[in-house]
Amino acid sequence: MTPSTDPIYPIVWQRDRVILIDQTCLPREFKQVEINHYEEMAQAIKTMIVRGAPAIGIAAAYGMYLGAREIQTRDRVEFLQHLENIAQHLRQTRPTAVNLFWAIARQLETVRNTSGTVKDLQNILLETAQRIQAEDLETCKNIGDNGLTALPKEPEKLTLLTHCNAGSLATAGYGTALGVIRSAWSAGRLGRVYADETRPRLQGAKLTAWECVREGIPVTVIADGMAAHCMKKGLIDVVVVGADRIAANGDAANKIGTYSLAVVAQAHNIPFFVAAPLSTVDFKLNCGDEIPIEERDPAEIYQVGTTQICPDGAEFYNPAFDVTPASLIAGIITEKGAVKPGELIQLRSQ
Repeated sequence: MTPSTDPIYPIVWQRDRVILIDQTCLPREFKQVEINHYEEMAQAIKTMIVRGAPAIGIAAAYGMYLGAREIQTRDRVEFLQHLENIAQHLRQTRPTAVNLFWAIARQLETVRNTSGTVKDLQNILLETAQRIQAEDLETCKNIGDNGLTALPKEPEKLTLLTHCNAGSLATAGYGTALGVIRSAWSAGRLGRVYADETRPRLQGAKLTAWECVREGIPVTVIADGMAAHCMKKGLIDVVVVGADRIAANGDAANKIGTYSLAVVAQAHNIPFFVAAPLSTVDFKLNCGDEIPIEERDPAEIYQVGTTQICPDGAEFYNPAFDVTPASLIAGIITEKGAVKPGELIQLRSQ
């Protein structure tokens, strides 16, 4: 692949529809899909055509508009009732990623606080979705810069390990954990990225590696079980991951396998950071035990593509996320700065 500095935008509003990069096709094929209806957006979220907490939130915000423009009434009360049904349909797609619920709630609140005709309400939903998208891009760039400040000062060229994909594809177009990596690369502080393959969906091998190769960032893909070995061999200086939901105490839910990575990092005295926007912090939850964990189709475990790799008769358990306790996290990097997990509440009031 020829390196490119062109930005990656996984979600684009084009005239009267949403264009998504179909992430299920990467890295074999770069394919885009058109989304014209909110049911199509819900399906795209559920089937992981679009993925990553911030990107899911943006997609849901556009889904609210797509649904709203189909509501055939001039009555405000009736319109809001139909809009709540659309919101509930979208909420049911991915239970762990809090940005989904945050974006839907913001859309509903904006409409309720807007006067005017139903057409005015429909227009404000589109404007708000576009605003959420623009804000996320700026937020991620700030996360990248704040992460650069939080990273260890030595060695000069750092080797960073990341898990799953928290890059442009998972956001509006820059990334959270991969945003930190991009900022480190631009500043000359990055030597190499190690990307866990991230079983069972292989987002690290397929998506993170694709983004890095595309931009000329040195990347080495490893199987998830190799992380401890690489740390013991002195190949890893710091770990940076994203998050799908963070509790008020700093416990962080991220792709399955993150928790074990944090345990191993602590055993080797390697700092473990979580990079996420404040919209990913669910201040209503006291701790990570309250975070709902999505369970996905067991076929993701027992087959690769269409090839079955496990024997008939075996049973399967496929949680999509796990929760890393705050005690294992050196810092949470947000758009307002990098803080200790216990200091998150201070950022809420800023």
